[in-house]
Amino acid sequence: MTSLNGGVMATKLVISVFVQRLIAVHLGEVGVSRMGQLRDMLNMVTTFSSLGTFNGVVRHIAETKYKHKAFERVLSTSFLLTLAGSFIIFLGLFFGADYFSEVLFNTTEYAWIIKVLGVLSPAIGVQRLFYGIANGLSVYKKIAIFDFLGYLSATVLTLVMLFTRDLEGVLLAIVISPVLQLLILIGLFFKLLHKRLKVKLRVDKEIVKSFMGYALMAFVSSILINYVSIDIRNMLVNKLSETDAGIWTAMTNISKNYMLFSSALFSMYVLPKFSQIQAAKDFKKEVWYIYKTLLPIFGLGMLLIYLLRDWVVAIIYPGFEGLTTLFKWQLIGDFIKLASIILSYQFLAKRLLKYFIFTEIFSLASFYVLANYLVSKIGIEGVVLADALRYLLYFVVVGLCVINYFKQQKKNRNEAEN
Repeated sequence: MTSLNGGVMATKLVISVFVQRLIAVHLGEVGVSRMGQLRDMLNMVTTFSSLGTFNGVVRHIAETKYKHKAFERVLSTSFLLTLAGSFIIFLGLFFGADYFSEVLFNTTEYAWIIKVLGVLSPAIGVQRLFYGIANGLSVYKKIAIFDFLGYLSATVLTLVMLFTRDLEGVLLAIVISPVLQLLILIGLFFKLLHKRLKVKLRVDKEIVKSFMGYALMAFVSSILINYVSIDIRNMLVNKLSETDAGIWTAMTNISKNYMLFSSALFSMYVLPKFSQIQAAKDFKKEVWYIYKTLLPIFGLGMLLIYLLRDWVVAIIYPGFEGLTTLFKWQLIGDFIKLASIILSYQFLAKRLLKYFIFTEIFSLASFYVLANYLVSKIGIEGVVLADALRYLLYFVVVGLCVINYFKQQKKNRNEAEN
């Protein structure tokens, strides 16, 4: 399974580099910036259309897949919540299209694309729900196939629209792609879904209550993150130019490409490990083991990227002047981010909702404040410096929260013994 996922990720990475180059050449920095705005908006719509229940659906489906009645309650509740979330999104985007187009692109020219996104929001929500069900049922080989076919279909659509309708076509392709992915998902899982989805529609209050924690985490980890990203891009446009916003977006795209492997590895190894650990000394031992084995590998990879930064830019984003100057702080920030994420997986492993929400909001708020201040002082390089500084602060805060968690656990054990 790991080999299959690794093969899919490597293939997607190669295709991504090819597509990003074509887009950079044809649409330039402004096009890359506007695509970044719409992608962030789509991420927010995807999360809100299912009311942030994705991780909750995965967990509950995995726990109830052999319990028919409980399984039906999870499906029914999640489906109705998805319909509710999608309907809210539809109303907001369709009737507020001019406003959202102005926020994203500083023009109402693309209001019709926002309306299309609103109309398609139910399909986006259902696609997210079905994908969560498939993950919960642990059909990993089919999920890997879907990930590849879904990505390939979105890529083909993007290229066709790029060469026929330029930027407008690419933006439309971003909005339509989830519908294509839904059709592929239904095709791959038709028998499974057809058999499992015959349920009576009703809302289970206990399941809704259980979903609330996941919804809060999704609100912070997806909606707020993408909102801040949109706002930072707007800040760059207002203080510098849309070209600079496109250069920063290109840098974040490169970062996402190499960070993809770390997130997959951590979720497969770190999360299960931390779930089993109870004692502070065992946690420290495991963290130190990860730091001395995995972090040096990523550190060497990042050093190599920095040394080859001119070559990387020439291949992926030719003509993006000033992009190479952003690599230093971006790579430093990403390395500190990796060290921080390893610690923060403790919050997910132990379902420490308060710690997770506090540290994420702290991270986003510090990035927002630092980016606005530093961009005013030193220009575009300020946004990547702000990113590095916020992760340094985040690392300290997460570490203190983890220490506090184990102190509290020790205190509770002592009180129980006495």
